[in-house]
Amino acid sequence: MVTWERKLLHTTRGVFEIFIKGEGDPVCVTHLYSEFNQTGDYFAETFTNTHKVYLINLRETGHSAKAEEPYQLSMLESVFDLEAVREELGITQWGFAGHSTGGMLGIIYGIYFSDSLAFHVIVGAAAREYLTFSKDSIYHSEHPEFNRMQELNEALKRSDLPVEKRNELKVERTKLSLFAPEKYEQLFSLNIHKGMSAARMDFFSRELQIFDVTRKLPFISAPTLIVCGRHDVQCPPMYSIEMSEGIPNAHLAIFDKSNHYPFLEEAERFIEVFHSFLKELH
Repeated sequence: MVTWERKLLHTTRGVFEIFIKGEGDPVCVTHLYSEFNQTGDYFAETFTNTHKVYLINLRETGHSAKAEEPYQLSMLESVFDLEAVREELGITQWGFAGHSTGGMLGIIYGIYFSDSLAFHVIVGAAAREYLTFSKDSIYHSEHPEFNRMQELNEALKRSDLPVEKRNELKVERTKLSLFAPEKYEQLFSLNIHKGMSAARMDFFSRELQIFDVTRKLPFISAPTLIVCGRHDVQCPPMYSIEMSEGIPNAHLAIFDKSNHYPFLEEAERFIEVFHSFLKELH
């Protein structure tokens, strides 16, 4: 597999580490607390056959700028950073694709900067805090796997964790979010590995408690595709349905045999849905 081209981009808001792969119209991909490298990312890889993908390490991840103040780790500030990256690259409009917390960031992007987006794809995400009111979420205290997921997330924040143990825990955590956990090796077979920023995850855990932009969804004018797995234990389908009802002309696709990773669990259908969405735009 071709590795991603790495660049350090000097912007008006600091230096950002980006990874580039593919040809075609530009698409930005990022995640709120993942730390990418030249092996890439499974979600980002989905778009490289048809687009030029810019995979971006946000502030405090990889070799990107550090946060001088805690608020710089917020979703809104992160969107300002993405805009600085887009402007420095000389791109008038790009697509945005976000999975999970990357999708939540995409919603903020669409609310404030729809003019910068040719389209955006939001997968397995929500426009508000999704822990308190959904017992179907693995982050709800009454979910049967709640305690184990909390233990795994806390363990993975440790910087002194041996590599083998870290990988073992990552696999266990991912399997909790698969429709068919026994297919893990088949679905995650590429040499792709990424880290996690504990500082960004800790900030997100606090920001999430007051996160609710549902009333601002009508401000999104960028063409929007919303995808979720019917069995998503992280952001259950109700939140994707809610977003599709609030965003003007949004397209919603629910994948019946997927949990949190429809772009891998039902990869062929995901590509078909995405290409159909693009075709309608043109």
